[in-house]
Formats: sequence, C-alpha cells, structure tokens
Amino acid sequence: MGRIGRAIVNCIAAGVAVTLLSPGAHAVDLPAQVTVPSFWDPAHRMEKPDLSEVRAVRILVEAENPPFAFVGADGLPTGFSIELARAICVELDVPCTVQTLRWDLLPSGIESDLGDAIIGSLAVSADSRARFDFSNRFLTRPARFVVRNKGPELEMIPEGLAGKRIAVQRGTAHEAYLRAFFPGSVLHTYETADAARTALKNGDVEALFEDGLNASLWLNGSTSENCCRFAGAPFTEARYFGEGLTVAVAPGNDRLREAFDFALARIQQNGTFREIFLRYFPVSFY
Repeated sequence: MGRIGRAIVNCIAAGVAVTLLSPGAHAVDLPAQVTVPSFWDPAHRMEKPDLSEVRAVRILVEAENPPFAFVGADGLPTGFSIELARAICVELDVPCTVQTLRWDLLPSGIESDLGDAIIGSLAVSADSRARFDFSNRFLTRPARFVVRNKGPELEMIPEGLAGKRIAVQRGTAHEAYLRAFFPGSVLHTYETADAARTALKNGDVEALFEDGLNASLWLNGSTSENCCRFAGAPFTEARYFGEGLTVAVAPGNDRLREAFDFALARIQQNGTFREIFLRYFPVSFY
C-alpha cells in the first residue's frame, strides 16, 4: 500500500468523516519532465505545534469544484483538496473531519463554528484578511501562454509577441495583463475561455493567454485533440493572478495556522504533495 493509501486508512482510523452537504515559489523538476511547485525551503525545519489539547480538526472544502473536489465513482467525495486535507490530518496526527460545502457557505462555516479551517477556496485579499488568518500558500494559479504544436516557435516576451495575434477571454485579469505588458500584440478577445481555446486550435491566433490550471485541464482532455502545448514561463504576479491557495482559519488561531504550515511543509518534503499533485494535474501548469 502506497503512502496515500496508508494516509486514507490512517485518517479513517483517526475518525475522519467525509460528508456531502452540498515567500516566492521555486519549481522541482521531475524525471518525467513534469514540474511540481514548491513554496517551502527544504533547509528550514519547522517544529510541530503542541496539539495535545485539540480534540479534532474540522476541515471544510468547496463541493463540486473538480479537480479540487467532486463525487467519485464510488459515490464518495474525492479530489485534490480532499486528498490534501487527509494528508494534512496524517501529519498532524489528530482526529479530523473533512466536510464539503457550497462555495458561498464556506466563509460562514468557520464563523458559525461549523468548521475550523477552509482549504483553498478563499482568495487572499484585504477583505478576506479582515475575516480570516491564512497559512502559507500551497499552490498558485499562474497565467500561461499556450500555442499550437505545429505552430512557429515564438519567444513569449513582449518583443517576441509584437504583432502576434493572442486570444484571451474578455474582461479578465489576463486581458488586463496583456494590455499592460504586451502592448505590441494584437489581442483577440472572446466571451468565454472555450471560445478563445477554439480560436487557437483552429489557427485563428498564434497564442492563447489564460489561467494555467484551467489550460492544463484542457490540454489533458479530449476537446483539445492534442493540438497545443504550454510555451514560455508561468506568470505569477499576485496583483493580477492572486496570492495563491492557502488554508484559512479563524483570526487569532495561531496554533492551528502554524499546525497547517507544519503539515504542508512536511507533505512537500516527504513527496506526498507531489504524488497528489501529479494525480490531478498530470499536465503541470508551472
């Protein structure tokens, strides 16, 4: 049995109940040419906080947000966030519950004492910082350029894309970024991300600029028809693309926040994070 399999067994033994209620990063290159992000200094050893007085940790996760959370073939919730929560519980060695909620109910889940933490679904902003404290990030959503496999080689910098046609979804941060930093490119804006991808696949544009995570799911799916690939480096400017995914806890709950930081660092160091990441993102968006 692999580490993830042991983790799930250990979580169940520890009392995990799954219910359906409706700073800078560096990259780790793997032998299979897949890049997994890391936001932890491997030389830094964190001390595990004392959780002896903690009876249980109740983790809330957004429901029906694949690949982060969805109902599996066995009728049980699964996904990146679910497995990450279970792996955290194993490292903390405390009883845990992992419960899914609709996105709009998540913030009140902590404030109404339904749960102790939210994994990944709250954007870190001035407003959310007034309501919650956040762990270190475990994932970001960089923007990426996508090009056709049979297209010409392009340098994904403003000079290299001067005069080139770039597809982007209208009204997004990605459009704003291109207008600010790629003024020499010819933008073709589309109402939906799918329409922008179709334009690239059909050869109407030379490149597509969008959320890297969503692009990776498209590239790995059947609708792309293996037409395209990532090109250039990820764009991670927080002003445009957010500060990344974290664990949110109630304000002032430093012990629990530090416990999540410890567990996230541990699963990064021991390879569990890589195993979970590759299961759900085989086409890395980094």
